Amino acid sequence: YLLDKSEKYDSRDVERLQQDDKWVDSYLIWRHDVVDDTLKMIDESFQWRKEYTVNDLSESVLPKWLFESGVLFLHGYDKEGYKLFWFRVKHHTKDSKQQLDKKKLVAFWLEHYAKRDHGKPLTVVFDMAETGISHIDLDFVRFIVSCFTDYYPNFLTKIVIFEMPWIMNAAFKIVKGWLGPEAISLLKFTNKNDVQEYISGEYLPPHMGGTDCFKYSYPPLVDDDFQTPLCENGPITSEDEHESKEEIDADTKEAGEPNEEQNLNQKKVNSIEQISKSEETDKTEIKPKNAKKALTTFKGPLLHISPAEELYFGSKETGEKKCLIVLTNVTKNIVAFKVRTTAPEKYRVKPSNSSCEPGTSLDIIVSLHGGVAASLQDRFLIMAAEMDQSSGAGVPELTQFWKEVPRTKVMEHRLRCHVVESSKPSSLTLKDNTLNIPAKTNEDLHIQLTHLLQINKRLQEQMDRCLWFQQLSVGVLLLSVTIVAFCFYL
Repeated sequence: YLLDKSEKYDSRDVERLQQDDKWVDSYLIWRHDVVDDTLKMIDESFQWRKEYTVNDLSESVLPKWLFESGVLFLHGYDKEGYKLFWFRVKHHTKDSKQQLDKKKLVAFWLEHYAKRDHGKPLTVVFDMAETGISHIDLDFVRFIVSCFTDYYPNFLTKIVIFEMPWIMNAAFKIVKGWLGPEAISLLKFTNKNDVQEYISGEYLPPHMGGTDCFKYSYPPLVDDDFQTPLCENGPITSEDEHESKEEIDADTKEAGEPNEEQNLNQKKVNSIEQISKSEETDKTEIKPKNAKKALTTFKGPLLHISPAEELYFGSKETGEKKCLIVLTNVTKNIVAFKVRTTAPEKYRVKPSNSSCEPGTSLDIIVSLHGGVAASLQDRFLIMAAEMDQSSGAGVPELTQFWKEVPRTKVMEHRLRCHVVESSKPSSLTLKDNTLNIPAKTNEDLHIQLTHLLQINKRLQEQMDRCLWFQQLSVGVLLLSVTIVAFCFYL
């Protein structure tokens, strides 16, 4: 099949398909394990990816005004912990000359997120407040829908449509015609009264009945607002706070002017990502006994990070308040690292700013405090960069290093939080100095359930065929007996 159509594909996509089992599995799941349908989808999506040069899309390729318009962006999470992909319909105007660039912007955001978060599904939000006939663009809506149904497999959890005007009912009847029955079930029509069934108020703007003060601006690209978590040993000194503010200012200058959300959140930062030698030798530090490696490991160019995707915390009832992150330096040089979080007021991290020697492993303890519980919306960001052997690894050297290191040389990896309700969780969760094993995520259970349903369907089909064959055999046997009896009678 590839020999016949190899010139129609990007060789990077073909190489990834041959190496990435998870990607192949997502296509199979989306097409219910029907190989011919899966192959057809891969063929169509690969041709589309080459046509839109998806692997080469970047901020420098697309016009700047597209990002500034604020029509499309990623921000916040729904109640299940899935990232929200916003389409602000009132900022969109139909223009055939700009259509291709706008479609490439959709592809850019989807590919940007797929690479960053390893293909974790999205929730699409069509914010249709203050819209009318002039904003209707069925071709563009169809493209967004086809991205999820035909090009990005198993990438959609639901489509939340907020305050759709009655005048658009006819248009959305056409949209429903493009969707299969399964995709139609993902549509959620909402208003102010019921939108919080799917998205909590902290990630909804005021006009949707929420409390999120976020206002879109560009640059930089909208992303999780990661901040410095509290250090393990409590409040910081004024001198430390001064150093922290200098570091935040330096990071802000590199990334561009901050948006309003970042300004608000930076006011909450009352701690610093710093560890002293006395903290490293602190005898009161809680470390797990008989700790084992996590079952999953992210293998980055500088650090291997365990667990690979999620930190498992217990609920208020189960009481697990500590998790372990294991970093392994796979380079020949010292690697400096920092840990940041989207909820700095909830977590303490030790160490949050330190270095790892070549070929060694280092444990990072993440703990909840103040009687709060972990949330699915909480995220952690691990930043790492390689240092010269001549560089020191003390606090002043690290502070200066992070001010000077180029962004292009910084490895970033994100971790999600997961709340374990079971009394027998299964992850690197720490409780009473013991290590438990984390429970499976909703996503894993959904995949297994899908597989079981497909197996059940195939078994049912086999049983139907067996019953049909059995009835046919009985009929033939009865006919044969009748003929033989008639012959004897003659």
